[in-house]
Amino acid sequence: MSNDSGMTVAQSGAFVEAFVIEPTASGPLDGLTFAVKDLIDVAGRKTGCGNPTWRDTHPPARSHAVVVEQLLASGARCVGKTITDELAFSLIGENYFYGAPLNPRAPARVTGGSSSGSASAVACGMADFALGTDTGGSVRVPASNCGIWGMRPSHGVVSMAGVMPFAPGFDTVGVLARSAEVLSRAMHVLLGANQLQPSPPKRILVIKEALAQADENCRAALLPVVESICGTFGVPAHEASLAEYCGDNDANDLEQWRDIFCTVQWAEIESCLGGWIAEVKPQFGPVTANNFNLTEKLDRRRVASAICRREALARELQNSVGPSDLLCIPTAPTPAPLKDSGAHHRTGDYYHRALALTSIAGIARLPQVSMPLAEVDGAPYGISLVAGIGEDRLLLAAASAVAASSIAQ
Repeated sequence: MSNDSGMTVAQSGAFVEAFVIEPTASGPLDGLTFAVKDLIDVAGRKTGCGNPTWRDTHPPARSHAVVVEQLLASGARCVGKTITDELAFSLIGENYFYGAPLNPRAPARVTGGSSSGSASAVACGMADFALGTDTGGSVRVPASNCGIWGMRPSHGVVSMAGVMPFAPGFDTVGVLARSAEVLSRAMHVLLGANQLQPSPPKRILVIKEALAQADENCRAALLPVVESICGTFGVPAHEASLAEYCGDNDANDLEQWRDIFCTVQWAEIESCLGGWIAEVKPQFGPVTANNFNLTEKLDRRRVASAICRREALARELQNSVGPSDLLCIPTAPTPAPLKDSGAHHRTGDYYHRALALTSIAGIARLPQVSMPLAEVDGAPYGISLVAGIGEDRLLLAAASAVAASSIAQ
């Protein structure tokens, strides 16, 4: 398989396995192709989850994941399964066993993870769109890094049946696409929603604490984009603090959001995967081994209070974001890190700031779309819109309007 430019599957490095599954019916995705992250079941094939031991200790999938069934029944053709970081536990996109997929817009840089192969397949033109999973940014960050569109839906609105459970309180299935139009078509299928046009947003709130997480040159690149986005909808840009917006003086501390996210996520990861790890003793790459060591050593006495704080923040933000509101934040703190730069270290500055940004939507269960509207240091850089809980169609319509404006041209 190759794309229009002649790039092959091998050159992209995106796929675990290339194959074709024809659509089961005609529908709104007629003529489109999609790839599937190797955390998501495809009938008759093993779901490897980026780790050879997992692949060898699990049987082939008995049936397609529900999201795969939805896409095939809507006219899309599946073209293969894509590489993921081991058991989804990374934002970087460098798999110890299967390598690092190509980021064609910035070949010296990583794709980002854990939906690394899905982002690469789309960016390389090997598929019109791809399924990814997003727990802590695994669709949003690769979309920003690779200069494509990517959406994490509201938590719980897209089926997770047939998807490896990682941290169920945060896990979502999202879409990466080459255009906002394809993103919208695919996401509407997964949401089970029609494409009726909702009312345009009435407020766009630029979150100060989120902007502060980005490098200075990234902020400089994003600010004119923010003004243009607001101009698209004829609304002024409002700068907002999470503390003021949530009515909670502690809410402006994104380090707290990140720490709450990590505590709850690590507890859920250990509950979902710890038993298998203890029994099977899988071979992990060194980065993944260190990540799972963190979950094993978590002081679980912290979990109950972290969940209480998570729910308080979620309620505050959900109640504050109205049905016509959009929050505006950087998708990531920097463009994609350079390969072999050590950005995979979870104690490092990049990881801390990235999780601080992605934890806003993750904790509050809100939908977020990353849009490829900026460039920094010759590499793509994404800006995100976040909508209220369940306002996924508003978010998709807003992204489509931005894409149709002069900003994205």
